[in-house]
Amino acid sequence: MKMKKSSKDDINIKPPKYKTSVGSKIFTVCNVIFMILFVTVTLYPVLNTLAISFNDGVDALRGGIYIWPRKWSLQNYITVLQKDNLLTGAYISVARTVLGTVLALAANALLAFIVSRKRFLFKNQLSLFWVITMYVNGGMIPVFLLYKNLHLTNSFWVYVIPGMVSAFNMLVMRTYMQGIPDSLEESAQLDGAGYMTIFARIISPLCKPVYATVALFIAVGQWNSWFDAMLYNRMSSQYTTLQYELMKLLSSVTNQSASAETMKNVANAVTPTSVRAAATIITMLPIVCLYPFLQRYFVAGLTIGGVKE
Repeated sequence: MKMKKSSKDDINIKPPKYKTSVGSKIFTVCNVIFMILFVTVTLYPVLNTLAISFNDGVDALRGGIYIWPRKWSLQNYITVLQKDNLLTGAYISVARTVLGTVLALAANALLAFIVSRKRFLFKNQLSLFWVITMYVNGGMIPVFLLYKNLHLTNSFWVYVIPGMVSAFNMLVMRTYMQGIPDSLEESAQLDGAGYMTIFARIISPLCKPVYATVALFIAVGQWNSWFDAMLYNRMSSQYTTLQYELMKLLSSVTNQSASAETMKNVANAVTPTSVRAAATIITMLPIVCLYPFLQRYFVAGLTIGGVKE
């Protein structure tokens, strides 16, 4: 039996071309235009703040600065970085962010794992209790008195212990864990694994996307917080935070009595607008540097939810 020789036309088979409809082309063009406008609207405030922070303070009062400084100056950053207790505040802010994020993530993950198990009898009652705490609280004065009786005021732990349990973060983790197949847990139990082994070696590796998301939420909240430092550690300068020191600096610059005309005769003068811009860039820089390392977990969290059994 002779084999049929393949002709040259059979080898060079071109894939079929699909015609794109006019409506699809219009949608693509509109989508591209919309995304460009969205990116522009999102990035412009950041670039404008960055330009003002590097611009001379008095010159910035004239306006007209968009995404590029008109008169370069580092005096705004020098004024911010020369603030008293700034290094102490930066150290405390980094410490509370790292320690608070780790402890809060561990506590919320354990609670979420407990209430997500079908064999836990009181999971619905506890979930309802935590939801109520999201809308009802004792108020500022009772909370302050409670922290004072617990010896949390004028201490570092007031930044960490009260924020270890968050109803919102716990419910987010619980919902994610409920989507993990029960067959994985049952197989591990047949092999003799306990609940802590299941949580550490099976559940937690599968929850990396939600862990990264919640960790970023907690870290941003810890890093940007300043009101608790003013309320609980106002008299303890060794426990001040970076944001609280920048807030005090901004308040002092805003409340200064010198007018704009008087400031024009002062060399290297700063204004509330320029100092606010420099303080904003300093506070947002660590979070901006951290986000790219966690972005892939956000993408994984979006895609893994689209696979169903």
